[in-house]
Amino acid sequence: MSDLLRLATAGSVDDGKSTLVGRLLYDTKSVLADTLDAVQRASVDKGLSTPDLSLLVDGLRSEREQGITIDVAYRYFATPKRTFILADTPGHVQYTRNTVTGASTAQLAVLLVDARKGVLEQTRRHAAVLALLGVPRLVLAVNKIDLVDYDEAGFELIAKEFTDHATALGYPLGSVLSIPVSALVGDNVVDRSVHTPWYVGPTLLEHLENVPVEPDPHDAPFRFPVQYVIRPRTPEHPDYRGYAGLVAAGTVTKGDKVVVLPAGLRTTVERIDTHDGELAAAEAGRSVTLVLSDDIDIARGDLIAAAVGAPAVADEFEATLAWLSEKALRPGARVLVKHGARTVQAVVTELTARFDEQKLSTVAGPETLGLNEIGRVQVRTAEPLPLDDYAVNRRTGAFLVIDPADGATLAAGLVGASLPALDADRSCTSGGEAANPDLVSP
Repeated sequence: MSDLLRLATAGSVDDGKSTLVGRLLYDTKSVLADTLDAVQRASVDKGLSTPDLSLLVDGLRSEREQGITIDVAYRYFATPKRTFILADTPGHVQYTRNTVTGASTAQLAVLLVDARKGVLEQTRRHAAVLALLGVPRLVLAVNKIDLVDYDEAGFELIAKEFTDHATALGYPLGSVLSIPVSALVGDNVVDRSVHTPWYVGPTLLEHLENVPVEPDPHDAPFRFPVQYVIRPRTPEHPDYRGYAGLVAAGTVTKGDKVVVLPAGLRTTVERIDTHDGELAAAEAGRSVTLVLSDDIDIARGDLIAAAVGAPAVADEFEATLAWLSEKALRPGARVLVKHGARTVQAVVTELTARFDEQKLSTVAGPETLGLNEIGRVQVRTAEPLPLDDYAVNRRTGAFLVIDPADGATLAAGLVGASLPALDADRSCTSGGEAANPDLVSP
């Protein structure tokens, strides 16, 4: 079992995400005394008799004033069993892009729903985004269970509806768990509630401490995007040339045969350097500097990969986009594609399908892709890129779509990624939406 769990929270507005995270921090004693004092003073100023635990997470002044989460708030806490990195993401529809950011590296996601409202449109949208990103495990926290008198039947109905939706998105039954909680009073968050004797599953923290975690893909083929070329040109190192970056996948060992892409040049790893000295090997997640045996032309944005099992190099590929801009996409749009440290010009040549995350169906050949919509597209780039399928490697199979006019992020792209309905021809209907005057111009 890994000793680190990366998780994200998501849900609709006012479902209590920040309060739940605050409760986790508070009950695990992960809050510094001065921070807690500041929260208590702010709570008194708001006329509250108990600490508003959401203030432990909502760090922006605008968030505190509005009582909502706008940005992704990262929090770190630990128990004797495990260390956690938690991304608390916004609930508003217009901030769905931040949910994509926060969940992009998550190994588990906690989706909140209000026990009084049940599964909402935004709940289904978030579940689809999490499935698309490949987050392997989901927890449905049915929050505010105290406000419905700890109703077992109501909880079971909500849990069944969500589980059915998640399994339709491709989640195995064993990867989805529903828990009745009250973030405000602490029911089943860290401590088991006496008010839900009918619930026999784990508390949220018990589940987070014990859920199996997939480790970084150390046994996957080696991938190393070059972030920086180091040429000190000092008397001590007159001929030093190193390539700095983060090992994205696999393991690299001194003496390994590698290929530099997209050029296709082959060489050998001569040394693996770090600030603390030379290593014999480096695994995924480690930042290192590689020194190669041959003096070849390598620049920022190139990919150093295992000579065996190297990714394909292509200038045309199929991908799935989570569209994050109010400016809609149409076929022929000229964009920038940022893959790793390399940014190239590109054209979205075709919109193949659009996924309806509410009905779990697709529209074939849509004319547009709008804000928060998920679609399958064909992309052609001005320069070839070394591409892995996202299902094989989340780090080298992902890219960003950028507006060349102002540099704004338009979409998160996943090479070859899909959802079950995107491949189900039986669920496709014809396109034919009306043209949108705010389309991204080709």
